[in-house]
Amino acid sequence: MTRPVELPANQPRQFYRGGAAIAALRGEPSADYGPEDWVASTTTLFGRDPDGLTRLPDGRWLRDAVRADPLSWLGPAHVASFGADTALLVKLLDAGQRLPVHCHPSNAFALRHLDCRHGKTEAWIVVGTSGPDPLVYIGFRGDVPAALVDAWVSTQDSAAMLGALNPVAVKPGDTVFVPAGVPHAIGEGVFIVELQQPTDFSVTLEWRGFLSEPEAWHLGLGQETALECVERSAQRVSDLVLRTGTSSSANLLGTQADPFFRADRLHVSGTAVLEESFAVLVVLEGEGTLDDLPLRRGSTVVIPHAAGTCTLSGDLVTVRCRPPLPT
Repeated sequence: MTRPVELPANQPRQFYRGGAAIAALRGEPSADYGPEDWVASTTTLFGRDPDGLTRLPDGRWLRDAVRADPLSWLGPAHVASFGADTALLVKLLDAGQRLPVHCHPSNAFALRHLDCRHGKTEAWIVVGTSGPDPLVYIGFRGDVPAALVDAWVSTQDSAAMLGALNPVAVKPGDTVFVPAGVPHAIGEGVFIVELQQPTDFSVTLEWRGFLSEPEAWHLGLGQETALECVERSAQRVSDLVLRTGTSSSANLLGTQADPFFRADRLHVSGTAVLEESFAVLVVLEGEGTLDDLPLRRGSTVVIPHAAGTCTLSGDLVTVRCRPPLPT
């Protein structure tokens, strides 16, 4: 593959409400349970293969196409570091209700207990909000003993779990870095472009009222083992949240995210040249072209490394998402 490819919506069914903001961005009808659009995904939902995978216009799964020709899709330096693995999952996520308090395993935990090289560090780029008080919740406000976390989960004390987190008011242009293990939740009315490591591993501490099968919260590991992945130390919001505004930015997430993924916001009025790289492009505003591919508000595009340098033309605001730098 040597040309950028526009991708349709890919919204596997989820347990929570949302999707209206995705539909408005794309200009397409909303689904009742379409709060996540998995863009250029080579990742499946946990235990639900092939749900979540992106299908290319020629009928192939993107996962299979990358495995068949990793050098064209990813480039030699990336393949040398990560193999035939994009090392990236991008989502559009529209929270139509508050998400439960949850966290994700680290690389070391995932390798030890889930036989996977990737955990799930993630980051959120806020691109829209609705309602009077759009909030996210990130990290414990103070150190929390293991026994207390265990008690909260055993009794499903939602008020205590949510109350222990840092509430953060957000607006478009804000970004939030969420290291593996750090408990978090996204509030109703928050619309994000999410970058994450390419897994669907979630330890759902607050499962009552959210998951139809209570045992699903711990990834089949049991409560004692699953809770080992929780980061119980206090988190400083200033270390995790950046207020980037809405101007063009070459690095939306800060250097702490570089080992996991990279993102920049591009404001184009005329032309801009993109260096060669595997990338996922999300168009937030305007219209134009990527080389000869027409773009409009809501377009989502996967760019293979073999496309080389590409030219964005027109009046556009886009978010470009890329894998970690090769090591």
